[in-house]
Amino acid sequence: MGPFLGQVIVEPFFMLFVFGKVLGEIGFTQPGFQQVLLPGVVALNSFLVALQNTALPLAIDFSWTKEIEDRLLAPIPVSLVAVEKAVFGAMRGLIGSLVMIPIGLALLDDVSWPLEKMPVTLGILSLGGLVGGCVGLTLGTLAPARHISIVFAMTLTPIMFTGATQFPWRSLESVRWFQILCSFNPLTYVTEAMRGLLLEPGPKVPESIPLWICFSAIGAAILIFGTIGIRGFNRRAQD
Repeated sequence: MGPFLGQVIVEPFFMLFVFGKVLGEIGFTQPGFQQVLLPGVVALNSFLVALQNTALPLAIDFSWTKEIEDRLLAPIPVSLVAVEKAVFGAMRGLIGSLVMIPIGLALLDDVSWPLEKMPVTLGILSLGGLVGGCVGLTLGTLAPARHISIVFAMTLTPIMFTGATQFPWRSLESVRWFQILCSFNPLTYVTEAMRGLLLEPGPKVPESIPLWICFSAIGAAILIFGTIGIRGFNRRAQD
């Protein structure tokens, strides 16, 4: 539990602390930015924790420990072992995101999290963890273990900063090319769905992407990356 909490808390904590607390106190962010930032960081944690906790163990199991061979002896189809890996990563992503809610409420000023929205919030964060687990399944089966650190370095940072976690997606209309780039990131739709539930549109908070578009995009990403990841898993399992 200790290493897991360290993994899921440290990075998002400092993102909330620096972007939400420090920059606000020295006047470099507008009032209300903290309320925009918190749902984005919570969504980011559900996605990235699931991705990392799926991809890295898979890369290690297939290459060094060969622990995956014991799992493949289970009396179930090989594809279900791959699904289990993604679901387990999604569960960790959900826990990692829920941990950040009370931390964000304690750390940031003028933020709220309506309790009546928690059931739907849990659903969105579960989907965010599942799509992160499917992306992790794809990376963990396609990338050789000796290259996994390079793959993480080349993918995690772009995912973090093109997922609309620090800004509303519609606020990028003056930077159209970057807005289009962000629309290809599944994390964008998890973040926008969270803000659509928790924030009321106003002068400083543009309207979020409609929920039906967010759910459709998340479902499509789960289907695409899940299919690619399961095929990659089956191929590695037969090697």
